[in-house]
Amino acid sequence: METFLLFLLVGVVAQGVDGALGMAYGVISTSVLLALGVPPATASASVHAAEVFTTAASASSHVWHRNVDWRLFLPLAIAGVIGGVLGAYVLAGIEGDIIKPFIVAYLAFIGVWILWRAGHDVKPRRLPAWITAPVGMVGGFLDAIGGGGWGPTVSSTMVGAGQEPRRAIGTVNTAEFFLTVAISATFVWSLVTGHWQDAGAIQDHFSAVAGLVVGGLIAAPFAGYIVKKIPRRVLTYAVGGLLLLLAAFQGAQLAGLF
Repeated sequence: METFLLFLLVGVVAQGVDGALGMAYGVISTSVLLALGVPPATASASVHAAEVFTTAASASSHVWHRNVDWRLFLPLAIAGVIGGVLGAYVLAGIEGDIIKPFIVAYLAFIGVWILWRAGHDVKPRRLPAWITAPVGMVGGFLDAIGGGGWGPTVSSTMVGAGQEPRRAIGTVNTAEFFLTVAISATFVWSLVTGHWQDAGAIQDHFSAVAGLVVGGLIAAPFAGYIVKKIPRRVLTYAVGGLLLLLAAFQGAQLAGLF
């Protein structure tokens, strides 16, 4: 029961941040699981199982509040699914931490760039639809590998490229539902075919997954409203600042500070 309540709180906080800023649910949840000694593939599979429910609620909220740019949604979702399936299959067979230093450096760079844009009040611009496909594929792959790379990679890149933060966050969060379903299905397929040797360990973390689901469902319905009400410049500052915090946190993990 203590484990369930702990991860319920983690789920509320993580989904509240993710719904408002388009990132951090996977990073926060996976980091807590890894800190408790859960294997990377099991942690990623657990978080994505929870996200099937939370992303559905969050996506519904963003659609209801008209935060989605449907012109960018379809190529983003399709490319994200392809990248996510590839990443899940790779993670089920090998260790995925080898590319983490590059992700940390990328997050820090984009965070600084977004803060610069906010400081100079650079106005949003209309992004070409094709740009979301390569970004979505990379983001989907990194999300499956690291258990939380979709939002930090895709939301940050779209905001950094000039997309209005509200539309970027709403579009990315809505596409994430399809990505999460695809990644979870790939983990299940890896289990059935025997490609994922340590899959049995996920049964030991049912209370944690249940807590993440319930906590996420509590916070997710407010996502669209929060993004809709926060001023554009404030939202841009918040995205850039969170990226730098995530980069610093993951850099400290790589350095073995905790």
